[in-house]
Amino acid sequence: MSSASSTSGWLLYMIAIVLLIAWAIGFLGYHIGGIIHILLVIAVISILLRVIRGR
Repeated sequence: MSSASSTSGWLLYMIAIVLLIAWAIGFLGYHIGGIIHILLVIAVISILLRVIRGR
């Protein structure tokens, strides 16, 4: 009987780890996506400034 409860405890532990990793990937992916958009806007602005200045 103890091996069954040990197995279910291990299974719950593994599910918790997988969910935690999935949450971390989603959280970081969301924020990294925002950072990429900010970097793209900065790149476009710098290109426009070069074109306007004639370089």
